Amino acid sequence: MPYDFEKQSYWHERYKTETSFEWLQSSEFFWTLIEPLLSKLPRKEGSPRILQLGSGTSDLHNYFRWNGYLDVTNVDYEPLAIERGREVEKSVFGDVLMKYVVADVTQLEKDLPEHQKFDVVVDKSTVDAVSCGGTTPLLNMASGVRERLAEGGFWVSLSYSSSRFNVEGLPPFDVEVIHQIPTAKLRELDPEVYNYCYLLRPK
Repeated sequence: MPYDFEKQSYWHERYKTETSFEWLQSSEFFWTLIEPLLSKLPRKEGSPRILQLGSGTSDLHNYFRWNGYLDVTNVDYEPLAIERGREVEKSVFGDVLMKYVVADVTQLEKDLPEHQKFDVVVDKSTVDAVSCGGTTPLLNMASGVRERLAEGGFWVSLSYSSSRFNVEGLPPFDVEVIHQIPTAKLRELDPEVYNYCYLLRPK
């Protein structure tokens, strides 16, 4: 039976016991893909504004802080995930400086403060979970992201799909696969399977 990744009830039950899980790739590896993009952003007025969508029980938020990025908003629509993220930051760093918000990534226009903008939006396979609900939730997520991106901002998305954003009605983005990442094989003769790191910039 397939998992109900698009349903909040699935995540609520899962996060009752799950304390740590990394989707597709480790946060340490994903950070090596994100950091070169972040390093090119101007930092004249402080740290870039970063939005992580579907933070879950990943430790990606810690990599932002370890590298000096503090203006980070981590969102998930499951309160247990938000509580866990805040607790982990305090355990690792001794305090909490990043933001944690209960929000639905398909309804960013109403779940985040009006007119709030970000320089960078990041999701680590959240787009895959959202897509389990069909095209409409994906389009809603993409529309919300585009609306929240500041001028010159971009969206970095990690997915298992080579055609994740090849959907009719996608808001105007330039979509580029910047990394094609081979996954581990169980047997030598297994076919090649890849994860895909997308860079999306509003047109």
